[in-house]
Amino acid sequence: MILSGSEIKARLGGDIGIQPFNEDQLNPNSYNLRLHNELLVYEEIVLDMKRKNRYRRLTIPPEGLVMEPGQMYLGRTVEYTETRNLVPMLEGRSSLGRLGMFVHITAGFGDVGFCGYWTLEMLAVQPVRIYADVQVCQIFYHTVIGEITQYASGKYQRNSDIQPSLLYKELDAPDERQKKLNFGNDDPK
Repeated sequence: MILSGSEIKARLGGDIGIQPFNEDQLNPNSYNLRLHNELLVYEEIVLDMKRKNRYRRLTIPPEGLVMEPGQMYLGRTVEYTETRNLVPMLEGRSSLGRLGMFVHITAGFGDVGFCGYWTLEMLAVQPVRIYADVQVCQIFYHTVIGEITQYASGKYQRNSDIQPSLLYKELDAPDERQKKLNFGNDDPK
């Protein structure tokens, strides 16, 4: 089940934390999050999953910044959120989708226990001018059935900035599961 806006507000300080919180951003069943004034863009022509990729930081000026098609922009929310005992989910706002701007493309499913700023993967179908502090996405919450395990990964948890992909940390680490599967199957020759 998805929490209503009034239930989101009632759970503030308990299962839900949103800082700063502004009641004007509360919807019937979600809460709008705003775009921070900084973005990251990768500098690599080919992005590599197995290594850290170079990026540069952009600041959205007061007159806005034009997002160019074919360029992915990483942004973050102004709001820091904390979630306990619920599944947080993020979706772009339909008003932006109608401008051809996609927000939070593939990673809208959060983990129970996530605490931090949300990194937003943003693309534009055609050039579109964006502004800092605009309400770009909405967070909503699902209840969980069954035993809850809180998110504890150190990779993105309690972040303080935009998070580029850290997948390379997983891919460079030895695969302990594979080692366990191969245990006792070594050829003695």
